[in-house]
Amino acid sequence: MSLWPRSLSLRLALLFALVSTLVLGSIGFYLYQSLYREIAWRDDQALQGRLERMHALLDDSASIAALRERPQLYGNMLGNRQSLLWILDTDGQALIEINPAGLAIPTLPPAEHLRFARLDGQTPARLAWVQVRQGERSVTLIAGKLLAERNQMLAAYRLKLGMALAAGALLAFALGGLISQRGLRPVRHLAARAARIDAQHLYLRLDDRYPVSELHALSQALNQMLARLEDGFAQLSRFSEDLAHEMRTPLSNLMGQTQQTLRHPRTRDEYESLLVSNLEEYERLARMIDSMLFLARTEQPKASLNAESLPLSELVEQLSEYFEGVAEDRGLQLINQATHEVCADRDLLRRALANLIANALRYADDSSPILISSHDRDAGIEIRVHNQGPAIAAEHLPRLFERFYRCDPARAESGDCGGLGLAIVRSIMQLHGGRADVSSDAQGTCFTLWLPRR
Repeated sequence: MSLWPRSLSLRLALLFALVSTLVLGSIGFYLYQSLYREIAWRDDQALQGRLERMHALLDDSASIAALRERPQLYGNMLGNRQSLLWILDTDGQALIEINPAGLAIPTLPPAEHLRFARLDGQTPARLAWVQVRQGERSVTLIAGKLLAERNQMLAAYRLKLGMALAAGALLAFALGGLISQRGLRPVRHLAARAARIDAQHLYLRLDDRYPVSELHALSQALNQMLARLEDGFAQLSRFSEDLAHEMRTPLSNLMGQTQQTLRHPRTRDEYESLLVSNLEEYERLARMIDSMLFLARTEQPKASLNAESLPLSELVEQLSEYFEGVAEDRGLQLINQATHEVCADRDLLRRALANLIANALRYADDSSPILISSHDRDAGIEIRVHNQGPAIAAEHLPRLFERFYRCDPARAESGDCGGLGLAIVRSIMQLHGGRADVSSDAQGTCFTLWLPRR
């Protein structure tokens, strides 16, 4: 389970507070470090100045003697109890010592030039020392400052920074909540309007004139989705109506013929004729149901393909031999000009091509050729089935691949697929990641299947 709250406003407020805390904390850390370095630099400059003054006093023997007799004079001159001073001889013995904290004489390495060090311990201090010549001997000057007062000041400053940071975080959280509540108001309006859209009101659309660019893009995407849903519901409604109509026709024929026959006694030949007629209607219903089941399987998102490399010439030749008898009855000639190889499911591609060839045989002019060819197009392979015959009106072309759609329902034949043949072709192409197209003019009708190379 996520630790983040479910409310987007609360999440934004927390993120705003977190970012503000990081920014304020970074600024506070920078200011603290700057203050620390500035104080340390000033202390070092003060220690250096004291050593320089002591070096100047070494040349005045009277001043040195006075300091040795009355060291408090230098303490009074410094003006506080935080300052330390040692003047050591070559043996490390204190010639002059001003040590209000009672620290032990520090052991320091020799230094011909000015050096600094921090003395840690129960009483921390900052030291500066240098070795100088006094006549024929060398002495070590050590100046220091106790750090207790400075550390107390820095601790108080850190506490104030922490309190300011906590107050800033709380203020940022409160302001972030108010800002997020106001900023998400268009989102709530968008959600309220979307909640009013249901299956009976798919024609409603979201307002896409929001001043916020992100919501404008979101509302446009949702409107496009609603348009697709509305189109899908409309297609589903038409499919239900077409299915009812297609199944009602054979069922009405079966019922009417059976009722008419049962009204009066009939001869055996009449009963056999009735059974033959009923069998044709049953076969038509069976083909329709098989086609619908096939469409349902191919349109499943997890439908599997047994793709393999197929030589089109061989596949088209097999189909030409299968339809050879039907073609000869009308003097039609199947011409195989397919030469490429495609990666597809053999059974599915054979069914798609069989539907197109059967459609071409049904509507081609007598004694005309039907050309099946392949071409290299757009990083894929095009398979074309062209027949000479009456041109299909332009208003029918966009709907030819819809289920149960016929340009002329009166021309339905007992051997067709109930208007599902071309819908099956389109589903097979979509399953392969391809597409199916059609064009028609005075020179004939051409169905085109495009398949990707792999």
